[in-house]
Formats: sequence, C-alpha cells, structure tokens
Amino acid sequence: MADPPAGEAPGDDRAAPAARRPGSDDLPPAGFLLLAALTLFWGSNWPAMKIILGEMSPWGFRLLCLLPAGCALLAIARLSGLDLRVPVRERWRLVLCAVFAISGWHLLTAHGVSLIPAGRAVIIAFTMPLWAALLAAPLLGEALTRRKLLGLAFGLGGLACLIGPEVAVLGSAPLGAFLVLAAAFSWALGSLLFKRFAWTAPTIVLAGWQLLAGGLPVALGAVVIEGIPDPTALSLEAQAALVYTIAFPMIFCHWAWFKLVGLFPAAIAAIGTLAIPIVGVLASALLLGEAIGAAELAALVLVCLGLAVVLAPPGAPGRRQGHRS
Repeated sequence: MADPPAGEAPGDDRAAPAARRPGSDDLPPAGFLLLAALTLFWGSNWPAMKIILGEMSPWGFRLLCLLPAGCALLAIARLSGLDLRVPVRERWRLVLCAVFAISGWHLLTAHGVSLIPAGRAVIIAFTMPLWAALLAAPLLGEALTRRKLLGLAFGLGGLACLIGPEVAVLGSAPLGAFLVLAAAFSWALGSLLFKRFAWTAPTIVLAGWQLLAGGLPVALGAVVIEGIPDPTALSLEAQAALVYTIAFPMIFCHWAWFKLVGLFPAAIAAIGTLAIPIVGVLASALLLGEAIGAAELAALVLVCLGLAVVLAPPGAPGRRQGHRS
C-alpha cells in the first residue's frame, strides 16, 4: 500500500522551504493537480490491492512494491542532485523508524485488506493521524488538547460503526479490521519517531532508504516463507493492478508528495488527504462491487470529521501555518 510517505511531516522545513500562506492568491495550479492525482491514486490503490491479494500473498506483494519504490525514490533524489549518503549516527534511527512505518504498516495493511472489504480497510487505515495526535503527547511532549480529543472521539465513533456490529455478532474481534488498525498505530509510531530524531539528510533520501530498510525484512520473510514471488503467474487483471500500484501509488505519489509539500503550506497538504478514504470507498464500490451501507457512510463521515478537527490549522489565518496544536 502506498500512503503518505513514512515519517514525513508535512510541516518539515527541509521538505517545504518555500511554503506559502494558505490565504495567498498565488498558490500554484500545479500543486492542485498534484493533490488531485495523489487523492485519486492513493484512494484507488485500495481496491487494486484487494485484486492483487486475491492471487498473491501479502509477503510477496509487499516485496514487489517496496524495493522498486525505494530504488526509484533514491534515483529521483540522485537525478535531482541530492547526496544519497546518510550519516552513520542516523542509520540506526532510520532503521527503527522503518520497522514501524514501513515493515509494520505495509505488512499489516496487506494482511488486513486480504480479510476485509477494501472500502472498510481504507477508512480504518486513515485514522492514522488521530493516533499520531494521541501518541505525540508521550513521545514528543505535545499537549493533548481538546481539539485532538474531539478528533479522537470522532475517529473512535467511526471505528465503532465498522467493528462494533461484527464484534457483537461474532463474539470476537474481526481479525482483518484489527490488523489494519494495528497498521495505523504502527505508521503513527514510526512517523513520530521520525519527527523526534534530528536528521541531516534530505527527506526524500530518508524516505527512499526507509522503503529499502523496511522492505528488506519483508523480502527475506517472503523468500524464506514462500520463495521468490512470480508475478507472471497472476491473471492479467492482477498484473495490471500490480503495475499500477508500483508505478503510481508507490513511486509517483511518493515523489509527488514531496513536491506538493514544497508548493503548498502544511495545512493544505495535510487536509488534502481527507479525500483519500472517500475515493477509496467509492473506488472499491465501483471496481469491486462492495456495498456502501449505513455503517460505512457513518464511519466515513465520522473519521473525516475527526481528521478535519485534528489537521485543521489552529488559530486565526494570520498565524504561522504548519504548527500543530
């Protein structure tokens, strides 16, 4: 699964040195095109994952996604004239962040999507900023404000809409939903660890190395458990979905995200991700025929409200953007 790049903080000055004010009239049109492309590709990636995982194991799927994407990001960085070296003292930190934000996130989401509808999975997965807001208190010393608590309440309400009825019927927690929920926690933890440490390498270089560092144990696990995956054994539909996932959600969207945060203020870039679960739900209904019932609609509304509360810029328009309360 390709999602907002591991550990990337939209307000990171290294990633967005020329951030503009949200109220300015000269926001570049190219930024809006990138934002629309990100929303479309990351949202529609969820039904694509479901198609692939119907014929390939999560281990093999992630092996084929992570390593090519990591190499592509580093190639883009090198062609941009950036130094690919990471100082020795920062390498163990990078590996630690990659364990949670790459290995944990990608394996857990892949296993989860193989067990539950893709539309439900994307809603649960995109509660990750809510858990980041909660974990920021003990890890970064950020205040757990009323705004964050309200956002968490909305998010938990959305989860209850999806998971609650299944728990009541089955008598036990549905495994797929909790795997995706664990993935959201893993991504949040890896992102906050990334934010906690000091880095000197460019963010896109760090992201590329994280994809490789996090993808290596996945690759080893795939080879040991199942052997080297054979994408030629997939149906034409699954092969097309795999090529799409690697080329657009994994490679293009990672590059586009770093480009976007250099064009737009942090608040606009972050709030733009609100539409991703909406696209994911609609794409899953269109491509996979998944039903959109009252529970899915209620959960989608509550989660998006929660994200809006947490990600919305605090204070008056004149205050410095990129600050998170």
